Amino acid sequence: MHMRRLTPVLALAMAATLSSCGFDNATDRVYTPAAGSIARDASVDVLSAVIVSKAPGAGTFIAGLSNNSGSESVTFEGIRPVGDTTITFEDVEPATIPPLGFENLSEQGNGIPVTGDFRAGDFVTVELSFDTGEDVELDIAVVTDCDEFDGFDISEGGEGEEYDCEAIEPLYDGRYEGYEG
Repeated sequence: MHMRRLTPVLALAMAATLSSCGFDNATDRVYTPAAGSIARDASVDVLSAVIVSKAPGAGTFIAGLSNNSGSESVTFEGIRPVGDTTITFEDVEPATIPPLGFENLSEQGNGIPVTGDFRAGDFVTVELSFDTGEDVELDIAVVTDCDEFDGFDISEGGEGEEYDCEAIEPLYDGRYEGYEG
C-alpha cells in the first residue's frame, strides 16, 4: 500500500530534478565532427577548412562556406595569410553564396592553390573576407593528400618528395611478453 503512494512522489521528485538541468549544457551546443577547422562567428560559417598538400611548400585550401542569411546573398571575396609568413594564395574567383546556400570549395578543382613555407602537420592562420565587411580568422591544419583527402590537392610544384601515404608500421603489436596466444 505504501508503494502505491510512494511511486508518484518519486516520479515527481525525479522529474523536478531532471528538468532543472537547464538548456545551456554541452549537449545543446552545435557539434560538427570534422578533420578541419570550423568558425561559426560570422554570417557565413567556415566548415572543415584545411590545406591539402602532396609535398612541402604547395597545397590547396578547401572548406565549406555556409551562408546563414535567410534574405541576402553573400560573396566570398578572398583569403589571405595572417602574420609574418611567406604563404601566398592564387587569385581567388569571387563566389556568390545564395541566402541559406552553400559553397563547396572542396569539390574537384574548386579549391584555392597555395604556396609557401609550410608542411604537413603545420597550422596556418588565415583570414577569409566577405562582401558583408566581415572577416573570419582561423588556424587551419596542413594535411597530406592521402586517405579522405586523396585527390584534393590541385597545386603544382612543392619542395622535395611527395608525402608517402603508406601506413606506418606499429611500434608495438599489443601482446604482452610471455603471452602465448
